[in-house]
Amino acid sequence: SIKDKLQSLNIDLSNPPKAVGSYVAFKKIDKFIYISGQLPINNEGVILKGKVGDGIDLEKAQNAANICGINILKQLNQATNYNLDTVKNCIKITGYVNSIEKFNDQPKVINPVSELLVNIFGEVGKHTRVAVSVNSLPLGAIVEVDGLFEIK
Repeated sequence: SIKDKLQSLNIDLSNPPKAVGSYVAFKKIDKFIYISGQLPINNEGVILKGKVGDGIDLEKAQNAANICGINILKQLNQATNYNLDTVKNCIKITGYVNSIEKFNDQPKVINPVSELLVNIFGEVGKHTRVAVSVNSLPLGAIVEVDGLFEIK
């Protein structure tokens, strides 16, 4: 089950991060859940900050992306009334990587999010994706990821 997979990966979905601006963390419309961009805010409330290629290496960036993926799951869990078994399809994620101009491994930074979704949801977790470089992100975050899901 999804709960078993989360437990085996030691993923706790409690305390989803609050929106950091004038927006909502997710929006449910019919059978679709739109997850706002999630920052790498860890369980202690600390935002992982920096620019990939300038003090932040690929491994640190991937760790930050993984935290974004977990935060997406936290929002999705709340949006599904704590029943992730109702997720029918992960449609798309978009990953924004705060990186220097010469850095071109944005897809490698976002891969942990894609892998997390497939590990949790199996075939249902396979999705379309965009991974792009940006000059900066809110609050100096290393990465930001949003998502679109379909529920049953």
